[in-house]
Amino acid sequence: MPTSRSSDAPAEASATFESWGRYPKYSARIIPLAWQNDFPNNIRGLHNGVIPAGMGRSYGDVGLLKDGNLLLTTGMDRLLAFDPETGILTAESGITLAQILDFAVPRGFFLPVTPGTKYVTLGGAIANDIHGKNHELAGSFGNHVPCFELVRSDGSRRLCSATENPDFYAATIGGMGLTGLITWAQLRMKPIVSRLIDYEGIQYHGIDEFLALKEKYKHVEYTVSWVDCVSTGKNFARGVMMVGDHTKEPGPLPQTPEPKLAVPFDLPGFLLNKTTVSMFNTAFFHKQIKSHVVTKQDYEPFFYPLDKVLHWNRGYGKNGLLQFQYAIPWEGAVEGTVAILKEIAKSGLASFLAVLKAFGDIPSLGMMSFPTPGIMFALDFPIKDNISFPLMQRLGDMTRDYGGRLYSAKDACMTPEQFRAFYPNWQNFARYRDPAFTSSYWERVTGETPTL
Repeated sequence: MPTSRSSDAPAEASATFESWGRYPKYSARIIPLAWQNDFPNNIRGLHNGVIPAGMGRSYGDVGLLKDGNLLLTTGMDRLLAFDPETGILTAESGITLAQILDFAVPRGFFLPVTPGTKYVTLGGAIANDIHGKNHELAGSFGNHVPCFELVRSDGSRRLCSATENPDFYAATIGGMGLTGLITWAQLRMKPIVSRLIDYEGIQYHGIDEFLALKEKYKHVEYTVSWVDCVSTGKNFARGVMMVGDHTKEPGPLPQTPEPKLAVPFDLPGFLLNKTTVSMFNTAFFHKQIKSHVVTKQDYEPFFYPLDKVLHWNRGYGKNGLLQFQYAIPWEGAVEGTVAILKEIAKSGLASFLAVLKAFGDIPSLGMMSFPTPGIMFALDFPIKDNISFPLMQRLGDMTRDYGGRLYSAKDACMTPEQFRAFYPNWQNFARYRDPAFTSSYWERVTGETPTL
């Protein structure tokens, strides 16, 4: 494993680093890292704490630090080793899932778990213990990370695995980048023989039909659904279930070409309203000519439909967007989901990116990981004055009342009271936080500050 090289990192600079939601907007000193040994020497004499930053695909302030220091890891993007016999890939933490796919797919391997975008770093995927369409059969991302190196601000280096430094291993998976800097990690890839997915799309009407389809297709690896959260009456909670497996028929495995479409500027905020979103939702629901479609589909549109349009978050306007994402355990999942969908429809705040799926019972390895067996629901809201933030407060309280939790990686509004209810183990986790590491999210929900 390479351990040293002279740093070629560019000079640090102060700038505004946006999350994907583009709210809040905070200035911080950007400290680019180009090699594993760049840290921690480059933070000596700094104040106000540090937090790792990658591609900026977290939605709220979990990867932000107002007036602090961001350790930009995207220069640490080297592939270090790959064993085709075991499928174990070793890479620096700043490599993106897109870069991993470009290497692995032509060699017949795929990510064990992937979120809805491939433009996230390996370190960010571990720090947020991301989940995908196959949670019921594969668990979350951390379940497929045999080990990683964690460097603390005091210069100590820890090899972390289930058997070596297991406490820091558990604290770092889903630990929001607060336990130190992940310099490199191993990832257990899965074999494939084609880019194609054996795909089925099925329309459904209501939560009961969603649950029936989930049970019917429980043997299929990937399941997720789009749900219409605007319509009411007979169309309440209608949606499209999308399921698929990697095809077993061998086929070509070329790299994916770079996307050419982009949203070039902020679109006017008034374009996203209940009328336009209702029109979109109706069109999306009926885009299938039949209520049940069976076909083969390339993995790109199946896993990453939004990645084909760069900067799509600009479509929400200059104010940005908020994501609301919960997991509610089964005992309150159905009642809570129906109540929350009704509250969203009543608010008049429109969202066309709404995802409904089930989490399985494979335990996450991280002590602060988000998934829990039950229903997961996620949607994006445009930020509108005097509407969005009160709604998020109500929805957060409802999630708490039904025994659920919100996802820290997507949050910009969680209150300290909600956080303590969602993550009662947080004080135990705080014992493993690096004293120099903090974030605007962590300070907002706990009141803790760094000692750097």
